[in-house]
Parts: sequence; C-alpha cells; structure tokens
Amino acid sequence: MGMNAYDLTNWIAQSQAEVIQRIQRSLVMVHNGRRGVGSGVAWRQGGYLVTNYHVVAHGRNQYATLPNGQDLPVRVVAREPDIDLALLQADAFYLPPALVADSRGLQVGQIVMAVGHPWGQRGVVTSGIISGLGTVQTRGVRGAVPVIRSDVVLAPGNSGGPLVNAIGAVIGINTMIIGGDLGVAIPTHLVDLFVSEALGERAEVSG
Repeated sequence: MGMNAYDLTNWIAQSQAEVIQRIQRSLVMVHNGRRGVGSGVAWRQGGYLVTNYHVVAHGRNQYATLPNGQDLPVRVVAREPDIDLALLQADAFYLPPALVADSRGLQVGQIVMAVGHPWGQRGVVTSGIISGLGTVQTRGVRGAVPVIRSDVVLAPGNSGGPLVNAIGAVIGINTMIIGGDLGVAIPTHLVDLFVSEALGERAEVSG
C-alpha cells in the first residue's frame, strides 16, 4: 500500500529532523574569551575544529562549548585571515567529525541549510538555496577564491558554522566577512586544503 500525502509529509519532516540532529552532534559554540561567540564544526578526529578566523582573531582564553554543554579550552592550530578560516583543537577526541561533501559539484538552486548560534542561541537552523557560485578577490597570495552564495539568513554567532546540503553533509563554512554581504560560505574543498596544509598533510585539491 502506497504512502498517502499526510504520511509522506510526516516522513519528510522526520527525515529532515534527523539530518539536523546529525550535524548538530558535530557543532560547537566558540567563545573568544570576551563577549563574542561564533560557531565551529568538528572537521577531523582528534578534536580538530574549523571556524572563522575573525571569531578567534583577538580573543584570549578561548574555549568551545560542546553539544553536551561541556566547556573545553581550545588552541589555535592555524589561521588564514584572507579566507577567514581558523583551525582549532580541543581535548574532544570523542566528538564526531561532520560528514563533509565535495563542494566542487554544487549547482545553483540546491537546497541548503545553515546551522549555528545566532545571537548566542544554540543550534538554530535556517534554510534556503544556493543563489550563486562565484569568486572573491583576497589580498593574499591565494588571489581570487571560490565562494558559495545562498539566501540563508545569517546573524552574529553563525560565523564559522556549517552550510549543509539536504542530507546534512557540510558543503561550506559560513562567513560574514568575505564577500561583503550575507549568505557567503567558503566551500569545503578550499577548507580541506587549508586543514591539510595546517596539519602538514599532502593535499591533492586545488583551491
């Protein structure tokens, strides 16, 4: 017997809720040691977290609040202001890394969601679509870098949080600095390159 419209709607809603719960298990709140907060996402095993550079640029005694409410100090492993990325590490070896998708196959019109902590409210989700795929010019050696533009709603506290696709895989890291407007994310293939360089790994991906 086929699924009726009511059952289908409930199934879609339940599936979407499970997608969000999955990414929130890898989401942290990053405190810069002052009053500012941002978002971060577990990227690699070993407590490695990715966030925006501007979230941790000027703070001291920085720490991360994990999904279970635990606060842990973080150290900055690497930072790159030109693309507004920072790699942190905390003693959160049990924190599951997020599922990361290859951002090089994205298309305008795909459904996306931003997950973060706007105004300090934990785990808020906004949704939209990819509205454009382009580049922005940096002042550093990278020159023009790719960005994802979307119509998701972002606010202070979303910075450094993940932009995810319909199955909850991260496709970018949201930033409110690069690009000059809201709804800009650094694509994951560029984030992976940054992380690999920071950890001294051999990177095959070109930015």
